[in-house]
Amino acid sequence: MSEKSASKWSDLGIRTLSAVALVPVVLGIVWQGGILFTNFAVTLGILIAIEWVKISFGGNKMQLLIHVLAAASLIMGSIKLSLLALVILTVLSMFVQRRDNPTFWKSVGVFYIGLPVLALSLLRKDADFGLKAVVWCMIIVWSADVMAYFFGRIIGGPKLAPRISPKKTWAGMLGAIVGAVVASTLFSAFAHISFWPLAGLAGLFAVLEQGGDIFESAFKRHYGVKDSGSLIPGHGGVLDRVDGLIAVVLVAAIVGFVHNPLSSAAGLLHW
Repeated sequence: MSEKSASKWSDLGIRTLSAVALVPVVLGIVWQGGILFTNFAVTLGILIAIEWVKISFGGNKMQLLIHVLAAASLIMGSIKLSLLALVILTVLSMFVQRRDNPTFWKSVGVFYIGLPVLALSLLRKDADFGLKAVVWCMIIVWSADVMAYFFGRIIGGPKLAPRISPKKTWAGMLGAIVGAVVASTLFSAFAHISFWPLAGLAGLFAVLEQGGDIFESAFKRHYGVKDSGSLIPGHGGVLDRVDGLIAVVLVAAIVGFVHNPLSSAAGLLHW
């Protein structure tokens, strides 16, 4: 193997070890549900808030408090009240930074942090379908991410967004779609769910997962940052690891709610 080829796979070992360590823990928390999962979702949001504020606001303490409160907005007890809280926190954030030349990135942080936490909670709270819905979302994201990695490095080819994320390729996007559809089909067979609608959604969500990654890359590139943090070996920060999941769970919760307003999880899985 040439030196150039070896460099393409230099992070594979540490990425694999990180995944082996983290995935069982995360799935165990999702399986347990209840207050443990709620605390997990809020903690995840807080970790994202810390990284977001460090990059976009230089760690400003008032902005950190605002964005941490966004992560905890689900404690309001209802979606309407939580959304109202996010609107108020966004206005407060912009008021605090009124002399600091507000930008797009500084304005969207509250919703970028708060909405996925609400989406996770909304999907998981269904006693009958919540576990399957959240696990399906995570499997789609992980499969898309893994297959995009391998397709991108093995096939290479034209770049997907060279100015924003130079390592992203169209081959990687194809790999993400293939990985997500196959994973969804296997999951559907195991969970006894009709696989055709979910396979279609999985393909679309794979594109969304890659888009979430590119969105976060654009954010970091705007501020001249390579990684959002260094908490997860081989992956950078928490935000680097969950950027695709943020996009997927948010849209999944919306799709599920539109299909079945009584249960986003049931609406997502059953067509």
